[in-house]
Amino acid sequence: MTLSIWRYAHLVLALLASLVLIIASLTGIVLAVDVANEKTNPYQIDNFNAITLVQVLPELRKVYPEISNISVDHNQFVTLKGFDEESNEIKAYINPISGKQLGIPKPKNEFIQWNLALHRSLFLHETGRFIVGLASFLFFLIGISGTILLIKRQNGIKKFFSKVNNDSLAQYFHVVTGRIMLLPVLIIALTGTYLFLLRFEIIPAQKAIAINYTEDVKLKKVPLTDFSVFKDTKLAEVVKIEFPFMEDDPEEFYILKLKDREITVNQITGQIVKETKYPITQVLEKFSFDLHTGQINWTWAIILALASVNILLFIYSGFAITLKRTKTRIKNKYKANECEFILLVGSENGSTLGFANQIHKQLIANGKKSYLTDMNNYTDFPSAKQLVIFTSTYGLGEAPINAKKFEKLVVEFPQKQKIQFSVVGFGSKSYPDFCAYANQVDVLLSQQRWAEKSVKLHTVNDKSAEEFTQWVSVWANLNSLAIATAPSLYSQKAPKLKTLKVVDRAEINSDEVITFKLNLKPTAFTKFKSGDLLAIYPKNDAVERFYSIGKVANSVQLIVRLHPNGLGSEFLYKLQNGDSIKARIIKNSHFHFPKKASKVALISNGTGIAPFLGMLAENNSKVETHLYCGFRTNNILTNKYSEIAQKHISEEKLSTFNLALSREETAQYVMDLILRDQAFFLTLLKNNGVIMICGALKMQRDVESVLKCIFEKDGCDFQTFKANDQILADCY
Repeated sequence: MTLSIWRYAHLVLALLASLVLIIASLTGIVLAVDVANEKTNPYQIDNFNAITLVQVLPELRKVYPEISNISVDHNQFVTLKGFDEESNEIKAYINPISGKQLGIPKPKNEFIQWNLALHRSLFLHETGRFIVGLASFLFFLIGISGTILLIKRQNGIKKFFSKVNNDSLAQYFHVVTGRIMLLPVLIIALTGTYLFLLRFEIIPAQKAIAINYTEDVKLKKVPLTDFSVFKDTKLAEVVKIEFPFMEDDPEEFYILKLKDREITVNQITGQIVKETKYPITQVLEKFSFDLHTGQINWTWAIILALASVNILLFIYSGFAITLKRTKTRIKNKYKANECEFILLVGSENGSTLGFANQIHKQLIANGKKSYLTDMNNYTDFPSAKQLVIFTSTYGLGEAPINAKKFEKLVVEFPQKQKIQFSVVGFGSKSYPDFCAYANQVDVLLSQQRWAEKSVKLHTVNDKSAEEFTQWVSVWANLNSLAIATAPSLYSQKAPKLKTLKVVDRAEINSDEVITFKLNLKPTAFTKFKSGDLLAIYPKNDAVERFYSIGKVANSVQLIVRLHPNGLGSEFLYKLQNGDSIKARIIKNSHFHFPKKASKVALISNGTGIAPFLGMLAENNSKVETHLYCGFRTNNILTNKYSEIAQKHISEEKLSTFNLALSREETAQYVMDLILRDQAFFLTLLKNNGVIMICGALKMQRDVESVLKCIFEKDGCDFQTFKANDQILADCY
């Protein structure tokens, strides 16, 4: 099945069950907390699981002359019903060893009873129980479809717990908490479904198996302390014990109701008269009930309460995701095989889709048959005359996630007619791989016999609506189409920004470059970590510039090299103490310091050292950490960094500091340091260590190339370590 089928199934099931699930979750939180709270009552005794009935029943007989029954609840509280020596009726929690009364059982308060009734039946009796049960079944299907969606999103089960792209808060929360709470949520759904199927006999009830035993009439009366069955049965196995109504009456028996069977015992001889084994459906029913209600233990009850909270948040975030998708959803009026215009999109976060969607809608308005879809959905298009590719570039010139199959599909499905094509690439010129994947696609299509280029490759920098409309004008005129060329129509909505104030500024000049440090304090509480990203808007528009940040004294620390005519660096350089800017901090959890790693090696060049300095300042995890830095010359800047590194070494936050200077008499690069310490890096990765790289993309490529050679010589697969997130990079 395709991803869309599972997504629609997931959505439809959620819509059908959402109201009941909201009610069930709200009441479930109350009931789970109540179950957990019951455990705090002092009615349980020590070593309960080791107590046998032979330690209990004879002693209780001495204390209470007449006992109707004793019962053991899910909390292992023992309740006795009977009469004392003065014929006063007793119903109390007792110490089963001494018979001492510990407290009086009290009914649930009205609020808990109200929640219980609402949770079970919606106050609609059997009809309500059926609705709740059906909702449990639908919820189980929601859990299964959600799991399949998550597996597909993460590209397989092996990557189920790998990094999740933070496309939006709602989606990130929905996926991450979905993974964490998957098991308890599925258990809630499965146990609720099983109880529903049993109650309405959709699963037929099995009959109990009764075995009658022939009594040995020669046996005489024996004391309770010699009853074999009492010696062999633990109190923890008991649900209820019914006592004989009259002593010494051979027609009256002890009836032991255990968790998996019922045993009838002759009160005079201690012989087992009858044994009834409960069917597996009944045993599973009790087990499912205990799991569903949290009666197994208080820890599980708390987990169920948290899972119920998460179900409510799942519903909210799920509908928030759906609402967002409906705003930019691909709406195709025609089928792919009947359309003249085929628009394919490659995008990581959906921004490119916004541009393509505007063209798609205008083509439909022009009376043209247009089909818009992901590049991964490329296939045979028998009616196509125009093919337009809108694609961004991900990582180091790689395809976005929804375009990774495109190259293979182009080879698999050659078109049978001539088709004109145009490729529009989206990216940022601040990256060396600006629109590299769009270029690859353009070359690929140029090599196909059926493809004819109508407009040369067009690139769009920083989501510029002005640059996009340049392509629109050419392409629309070429095809005699009435397509709007007003940039405002294609502008991307700017995200919500926060105000940050400059609290410290320091300039560090060397012979060749100007480098400066900025500390920016958010004016409102903002949670962030070293390794996160700061997006600034130098032109107060949608043009973003990104910087890796360090966290120092709860402020954002940037170390920036001033580039001539550099839009972002010049904007930051002009800031003075007390100035404020509008920006946003982007969580970059993929590049946070790995506190559970055995060892960490930090590799940087130039201003890429900024997040590492913040990580070291925050590092209280005692993880063995080694810093490798590459700079040009030994100047004020490198001396400053060396002082900071030595300080961290003295504080035991850093183990070694390794410096490479590329323009000194003895020239070295960080790659030379890695080759020098190749045994260290081999051992580090083999023992679950982590390498973090920050700085220039060229440096990242060179470092990874050296590491790959080292590991291939040792017979190891370097890509395996990358797949395991043991090599983390944040380079520009």
